[in-house]
Amino acid sequence: MGTLAATTGTMPAIASAATTTIDVPGVGKFDVEVPDQFTAQADQLNQALKDAPKAMPAAPALPNFAPPAPAAPVQQTLGDVALDAAKTKVGAMYSWGASGPYNFDCSGLVQWAYKQAGIKLPRTSFEQSHVGAPVAFQNLKPGDIVITNGGGHVGMYAGDGKLLNAVQSGEPVTYTNLSSDEVVTARRIV
Repeated sequence: MGTLAATTGTMPAIASAATTTIDVPGVGKFDVEVPDQFTAQADQLNQALKDAPKAMPAAPALPNFAPPAPAAPVQQTLGDVALDAAKTKVGAMYSWGASGPYNFDCSGLVQWAYKQAGIKLPRTSFEQSHVGAPVAFQNLKPGDIVITNGGGHVGMYAGDGKLLNAVQSGEPVTYTNLSSDEVVTARRIV
């Protein structure tokens, strides 16, 4: 009563209200209490909502795009798998007679890499020069075995004119440039 006593002592008049239905297209109808003096605005709102879809420009038709076909799975060759394994050994140190997993000589690296692909290769570069099928230099693919240095060295073709190999004592497994005049034979494991 303290607050009411401070006022004039009269209560404000409550306007009469009517129930009006507001119709929102696509959403639904809502019954709301609207004071009598606002029923005209409620009617105008209903009309505006009704006319709104007509007033909007039509959306442009979307082209009928078919979803893209799923990419075909890439089939890795044995050479790809072996080369990927050999790439993990870049930086491992050369050690004569070593065949991994931490140190390698040239044929030990090739033998270890192909073992990771499930292929058992002989141990020496000479023996490895007779496995698989011969490949011409211009047809080399990554993972092919390349014999150089008169038959005394082997590496794996890495693409872009590079050979991934364990070269010599004191040096890590690395990529070196390869030219056709260095190649004694190249072999593809199929």
